[in-house]
Amino acid sequence: MSGICGILRLDGGPPDGIEAMAALLERRGPNATRIHREGQVALGHTLLATTPEARHEVMPLTDPATGCTITADVRLDNRAELLAALDLLGTGRVIGDGEIILRAWLAWGEGCLTRLLGDFAFAIWDPRAEQIIAARDPMGMRQLAYAHRENRLLAFATEPRAVLEAQGVPPDLDTGRIADYLEDYLEAIDVESTFFQHVRRLPPAHWLVADARGLTVRRYWSLVPGPEMRLGSDQAYADAFLDVFTEAVRCRLRSDGPVGSMLSGGLDSGSAVAVATRLLAAEGRGPLPTFSVIHSADPDCAETRAIRASLTIPGLDPHLVDVADLSPYMDDLHEALRSLKEPFDGQMNLVRSAYIAAERAGVRVVLDGVAGDIVLTDGNRMGQLIRAGRWTTAWNEAVAEERYWSGEHTRWRFMGEALRQAAVPDWLRRARRRWSGLDDARPKGALLHPDFARQVDLRSRVARWRRNSFAPAPSQAAWRAASISGPVLLVGRERYDRVAAGHGIEPRDPFMDLRVIEFCLRCPSSQMKTDGWPKVLLRRALRGLLPEEVLWRAGRTHLGWTLTQLLIRSADKHGAMPGPSDTTATLLNQALNLPYGQPLSRPLVDDLRWDRTVLALWSNSAYGPKP
Repeated sequence: MSGICGILRLDGGPPDGIEAMAALLERRGPNATRIHREGQVALGHTLLATTPEARHEVMPLTDPATGCTITADVRLDNRAELLAALDLLGTGRVIGDGEIILRAWLAWGEGCLTRLLGDFAFAIWDPRAEQIIAARDPMGMRQLAYAHRENRLLAFATEPRAVLEAQGVPPDLDTGRIADYLEDYLEAIDVESTFFQHVRRLPPAHWLVADARGLTVRRYWSLVPGPEMRLGSDQAYADAFLDVFTEAVRCRLRSDGPVGSMLSGGLDSGSAVAVATRLLAAEGRGPLPTFSVIHSADPDCAETRAIRASLTIPGLDPHLVDVADLSPYMDDLHEALRSLKEPFDGQMNLVRSAYIAAERAGVRVVLDGVAGDIVLTDGNRMGQLIRAGRWTTAWNEAVAEERYWSGEHTRWRFMGEALRQAAVPDWLRRARRRWSGLDDARPKGALLHPDFARQVDLRSRVARWRRNSFAPAPSQAAWRAASISGPVLLVGRERYDRVAAGHGIEPRDPFMDLRVIEFCLRCPSSQMKTDGWPKVLLRRALRGLLPEEVLWRAGRTHLGWTLTQLLIRSADKHGAMPGPSDTTATLLNQALNLPYGQPLSRPLVDDLRWDRTVLALWSNSAYGPKP
C-alpha cells in the first residue's frame, strides 16, 4: 500500500508542492520516495514494498516509446493472465504491477480497467495528449483524492490532506463534514466528500481524465448480480464458496515478507485465518502471525473466549493486546491519536492497537474480514418470505433471530420490520417521513447546536445520506449489490486503510475479492441466512476448519469502546491529549450545544468528550486543516 501524488498545471506553470505532497505520504510508503518532473507535470510515489515485484519496480515509471509515465498503488491478482495477454511472458526480467497497468493502458485504453483484478489506484501522464488519466479499483480498496481548478491545475494524492500541499488548491474546511462526524451515521453521506471543500474522493469503479479542455469523471464498472445459482444441496454451495474464497485468500498471501491477520472472536477474520494457515502449511510457510485484542480480567467477555478458541487453529503465531494492561501500547496509541488523518478514525482504537502489534512484529501485510457482514448479507430474508406468502417460515425466522441476538430485540420487532419493508412502498415511506417530521434532521442527542445544523443545512445532508443509503432496488439481489457497492462498506474500508497506513501496513480483505462478491450475489438468500443464523453459507463452508464455538457463536460484541474508555482515562491522568487550536475551539463552540470545555454529566460525558477531543487532535495534526 504505497502513496501516490501528482500535479498537472493546466496553465503551464510549475507544479510546485509535489515534494510536500510526497512528504505527507511517507508514513504510508516508508521504503522509498521518488519524484518525476516534466514541464508542467510532476508525479510522486512513496513505496511500501509488499509484493516481490514491488521491491524491484521503480515508480514513477516511464515508457520510453510513448513517454507515458505511471505512478500506482497496486496489487494485481491476475498477473499471469495479463502478462500472457500483453505478450510479456519470458522477458527474463521482473515486471511489476505498475508496469503491467501501463502496458495494459497503452494496449487497450479504458478497456483495460475491467481486465484488472485486484486493488489499485493509479495515474498516468500522457504527454502525447497532455492529459492525466487516473482510476480507482472497483471496490475502493485503494484511495485516491483530487482537486480540479478549471484552467489552472489538477492535483491528486492517496490522501485528501496531501492534495492541499499543491500550490493553488484552497485549504478551505468543509464544515458540513464536521456535522457529519458529530452525527456519526453521516460519515457515509456519499462516496466523494472530504473534510476540505475543494478536494473530492474519486469514487470506486471510476476513472478521470484531466487536460486543457477540463475534467471528466466516468464510471467504468458496476456491480450487477448474475443469474441465481442453483446447486443440488447446501453442502454443494458451501464447497463451491470455499473454493472461491480459498483462491481469494491465496492471492492475498503474495508478499515480500510475512503476512499476518487480524483475529477477532468473529467468523470473518477467523475464516481468513483458517484458510490462510492451510495454504501456508501446504507451501511450507508459516506460522501465521495473528493480532487480537482480549480482556483477560473479564471472565464474562465472550470476545475473549472466542479468540482463545480461535487460537487452537494449528499454525498460528498469536500476538495479544490485553485491555487489562494497555501500558505497553499506551504511548504508541497516544502518538497515533496525535496523528489522526480524519476525525472518524478516532473510533478505531481497537484496530489501531492490533496494527501497532503487527508493526512491532515486523508484519507489513495484514488480512482481515471487514467486508464479511455486508458481502454475506441476506437482503431481508424475512421480507422475501412474507412476499412469497410463506408466513410460518418467516415467523420461525423471527423467533430464531431473537434467539441469535439473545433477546436484544424481540421477534415482534423483527417481524414488524420485515412486514413494513415487504408491504409499504418506497413512495409511502418517503411521504410518512415528511409528514412525521423524520426528515427534519434533528441533531442526535441534542449534541449538535441547532444554529450550526441550519448553517450546514443538515436537513439536505440527511436527505442525501438517505438517497445514497436506501435507494430502491428492483430485486433483493440488486438491493444486496447496492449495499455492497454503497458508501457504508466503502467508508469502513477507507478507515482501515488510513489507520493501517499510519503504521506502514497494507490491509487485505478476501471478502472484497470480486470473485467472492459475485459468487455470493448469485446465491439464494437462504444460503445467507437460515434459522436465524446470518452468513450460514460461510459457517457451513468452514466446518472442520474453525472451532465450533466460533463457527456457531451468536450475537456480536467487541472491546472497541472499552479500549477507548481506557484511553480517555489514561489521557486525562497523564495529560497526553492537547487542547484544540483557537480556530478549532471556536468551531467546536459553534457546532456543539455545550461550549467546549464546559463540564459534562453522564451519559454523554465519555461519548461527547471523546468526539471533542478527537476533533481537537485532528485539527492539531499534520493531516488536519492548514492554518
